[in-house]
Amino acid sequence: MTDRILEISDHPAYLSVSNGLLVIAQDGRDDQTVPLADLAVVVVSHPQVKYTHAVLAGLTAAGASFVTCDARHLPVGMLLPIDAHYVQTERFALQAQAPLPMRKRLWQEIVRAKVRAQGRLLAALHGSDQGLIALAADVKSGDTANVEAQASRRYWPALFADQAFRRDREAEDQNRLLNYGYAILRAIVSRAICAAGLHPSLGLHHHNRYNPFCLADDLMEPLRPVVDKAVWDLIRAAGAAVEMDRRTKTALLEAVTGRVRVEGESRTLFDAASIAASSLVAVLHKEAKHLILPEVDYGSAKT
Repeated sequence: MTDRILEISDHPAYLSVSNGLLVIAQDGRDDQTVPLADLAVVVVSHPQVKYTHAVLAGLTAAGASFVTCDARHLPVGMLLPIDAHYVQTERFALQAQAPLPMRKRLWQEIVRAKVRAQGRLLAALHGSDQGLIALAADVKSGDTANVEAQASRRYWPALFADQAFRRDREAEDQNRLLNYGYAILRAIVSRAICAAGLHPSLGLHHHNRYNPFCLADDLMEPLRPVVDKAVWDLIRAAGAAVEMDRRTKTALLEAVTGRVRVEGESRTLFDAASIAASSLVAVLHKEAKHLILPEVDYGSAKT
């Protein structure tokens, strides 16, 4: 799968399709073209971008995600392929029939991986994991003790060195940056899920009836600290009031096109999402017992 992300945010544009190419027309500039097959995600955040139906149909047929943003340049909608795998009906059924003990065990694996990733990030940035690595070992099947929330209460104040900081999707501080980065991450994971013949709304743990991306929200959990690290870098350089401009968004997009480790090998985040989704298929088919989840190594602490 390709890992190219295209964002259109700076200038008005007209998007169309010609001979398998996405054509980007802007006043005063030569037309730009990109093969549809080379695109993983297209993000449109400028309010004066127009596009034909063929653009949306062409992107989804090529297996790409299309993300649209609101007036604050934050993602608010996503279009995904619905026929990305030849046995998807069979796999939808397996998802729907997955027994509760299996789903609880897989959620345990996901939460452990997420909390370990949060701990490694804190250790790299601040020299202490705040006990999160040890806490990850306490996660039981289904996370009945809600270790994920316990970790969150330690993690966020420690990450930004601000005891008052809380993860709040409506806040106008660094939460804006987290929202943007997580939305792009969600699009990448959703695309991998569809490519594996799974349905992004049939989750293992997340189950909000109004959320069409429950499974994506499950599988992306261990990858969230990738975005957190990028936001920390931005805040460290410019403060919590940093503008959501092209430079900021580019930094966040670069973060989700970075590399992680999967079973000891360096992989792109796109590869990691695909491997995680494929490993879930193997578990559903009873060909494996565990998910293959990514690990993020942040190296030594910054000074």
